[in-house]
Amino acid sequence: MATMGLTTRRDTERWAGNLLRSARAKKSVSQAQLAELAGVPRSTVERIEAGTRQPSLITLSKLLAAIDLEMRIRLEDYDNHDDILDTTYAAMPPDQQAATDARHEALVDAFSAAGKQ
Repeated sequence: MATMGLTTRRDTERWAGNLLRSARAKKSVSQAQLAELAGVPRSTVERIEAGTRQPSLITLSKLLAAIDLEMRIRLEDYDNHDDILDTTYAAMPPDQQAATDARHEALVDAFSAAGKQ
C-alpha cells in the first residue's frame, strides 16, 4: 500500500486551486467574473486558488459549469515517482539541495517567461 510523500501531498492540497486557475485562464475570465457567473462570493474563488479553502466536488463542479467546463475524474494506479524524488532529495547534503533548488527555480522562471510571450 502506497503512502503519499511530501510532494504528492502538497500537489493534492493545491489541486483544486490549480485546476480552477487553469480553467479561468482557458476561458479568459477573472476571479470576479467567475464568481459572478457561478453565483458565489469572489472570496470563495480567491480562497480556493490560494489553497486556503478546499472546495467540495459539488462547489468545484458548479464553478467549472459556470464557464462551460466539466470535471472528469479517472482512477489510476498510484505513481510513486514524486515520492522517490522526495526521498532522493532528502538524502542530499544541504549544498546539493540548494543547487537543485536553484536549477528548479531557473526552470520555473524560464517556463513562466515563455508563457508570457
